Amino acid sequence: MTLISRFASLVLLAAITLATLSPIQMRPHLGDANVERALAYALFGLALAIGFRARLVQAMLFVCAVAGGLELLQAFDPGRHARLQDALVKAAAGLLGIALGRIVFAVASRRSTRAAG
Repeated sequence: MTLISRFASLVLLAAITLATLSPIQMRPHLGDANVERALAYALFGLALAIGFRARLVQAMLFVCAVAGGLELLQAFDPGRHARLQDALVKAAAGLLGIALGRIVFAVASRRSTRAAG
């Protein structure tokens, strides 16, 4: 499960990077842009939380750095715009995904403890 989650986090990072830095007309559109951003980063955070269970702080910092860094890189593309609000939505969603992963582990741990006891 860990290896699959680590691979998923790399795939999600590549997809997020491509969608963030590609020309706007090439970006996939599934619905509201904020919902798309939030879902992508929440899944990314969840994959990191599962793949790197012992590295909570590093995963949190990485999600925030990716959100801010990719948003900043949009400032260099004349067809895109870098906005602090977008970076904050992305970072918050990524952190929410990490929190969800931690909750899943806590619940699973409690259930396995009860089953063993």
